[in-house]
Amino acid sequence: MTAYVSILITALAVGLMIAATYGVSALLNRGVRPAKAAPFLGGEAPRQHAMSRFHVRWYAVALLFLAFDMEMVFMYPWAVVVADIGLMALIEMGMFLLILLLGVLYAWREGALRWT
Repeated sequence: MTAYVSILITALAVGLMIAATYGVSALLNRGVRPAKAAPFLGGEAPRQHAMSRFHVRWYAVALLFLAFDMEMVFMYPWAVVVADIGLMALIEMGMFLLILLLGVLYAWREGALRWT
């Protein structure tokens, strides 16, 4: 039960710090000035709204990024244990990379990597 009490005390302390931060911010706030509310774009006015729609091509690029990101997530722990496990670990990682390569080749064939 004492572990739960310490978690509760920590949660309350964090909540109080967040409330204090918001309180100090509200006291020091002088209102929104137009120059501060404008989006920063190197001194130029934006050409389109920030919430405008993206082309569907960007979603394919995002999925490719996630595929390679997951590759790195799985390769770091694999690199630690590959010497202990041996050839089987090498074969499994080769199969994993082959599946990712097939995904990239499919995206390439479908034109997800073409920018024009």
